[in-house]
Amino acid sequence: MSVQPFKIEVPQAVLDDLRDRLARTRPARGVEDGGWDYGTDPAYLAELCAYWRDGYDWRRQEAYLNSFSQFRAEVDGVGLHFVHIRGKGPDAIPLLLVHGWPDSFARFLKLIPLLTDPAAHGLPGAPSFDVVAPSLPGFGFSDRGQPGMIFEAGDLLHRLMTDVLGYRRFAVQGGDWGGTVAEQLARSHGKSVIGVHLTDVPFFHMFQPPKDPSRAEAAYLKKMGDFQKTEGGYAIIQSTRPMSLAAGLNDSPAGLAARIVEKFRAWSDCGGDLERRFSKDELLTQLMIYWVTGTIDSSMMPYFDFAAAGPMRWTSEGIKTWLGAAHDTPAAFALFPKDLVPPPREWAERFFNVTRWTEMPRGGHFAALEEPELLAEDLGATFRPLWEQVRAAA
Repeated sequence: MSVQPFKIEVPQAVLDDLRDRLARTRPARGVEDGGWDYGTDPAYLAELCAYWRDGYDWRRQEAYLNSFSQFRAEVDGVGLHFVHIRGKGPDAIPLLLVHGWPDSFARFLKLIPLLTDPAAHGLPGAPSFDVVAPSLPGFGFSDRGQPGMIFEAGDLLHRLMTDVLGYRRFAVQGGDWGGTVAEQLARSHGKSVIGVHLTDVPFFHMFQPPKDPSRAEAAYLKKMGDFQKTEGGYAIIQSTRPMSLAAGLNDSPAGLAARIVEKFRAWSDCGGDLERRFSKDELLTQLMIYWVTGTIDSSMMPYFDFAAAGPMRWTSEGIKTWLGAAHDTPAAFALFPKDLVPPPREWAERFFNVTRWTEMPRGGHFAALEEPELLAEDLGATFRPLWEQVRAAA
């Protein structure tokens, strides 16, 4: 399980092919004055693709990505790509950052400097962190893995942190699929995980609704049901026929952009103005990681794997079998108001040992990109006391 330095070096032929495809895009006609009401706005998509073709500088973005120390290691036969940057100063806290869909390890690039060198970035007195930010199996520069790999992700990342990188104890932060993996780690590897920090309650818990919901929980479950009807079609497609969709997205950069930027707009705190939160370069760098690795298909497989896992996965016994026994690992939640459907605290307390609950003033699903300072401050406040307890007990 040796660690090898990794550098992103996309062949020029891949970039030339991309530019050619963008030049030959056949845009959809759309609906007159439809804007974003029917999905991605064709006018904005045309603007974005024109910039992607003629203005976006991948080599500049590639150099920026490569300014973060990256590595690959084979863990149980799976090649994992990850950023690993050690914190400034003594006694840095080991922290695993786990991304979700439809983004990548690049979700954390604004956040990482605030964690590894807080004093240099306007956070004097904040703890520093040794940061490990992997690409999940099937995403980006990690191996594609096999069907069902999402159920093994927690074990793989535990071995990466402990056996490969040598951290006996560490903290975990995640949201979306990253939150699901963080819960795997907390339940199955609680002796290693000092605490988890989540931006949502993993979605699968809604499939085991309680018989005695509180008023807030009942309202939350109704909103989740409404979300599934109005915004959840993507998950149904990806959990039933992902390869039918992937064939088009992997072949057409415009199609890939239409699929992903719509989610960045709908799930962020942008007020309908996508570039109020994300620059074109930020959006396109996320797209490029999918495009140059050809991993949009494998990135959608976790949805299929969960749906195909069978009904026992959604019973209390099934979840305990997969995740392990009920755990006491401290869990902090940072809820950003424009995330999909922020849950009430009592819902989280059904599944987690909630020790900190923060309702943020702004931000959405992509918190590390949207509000890195707020997230960094909350991570410091969450994990400093937990790490002090670990050090005192050592």
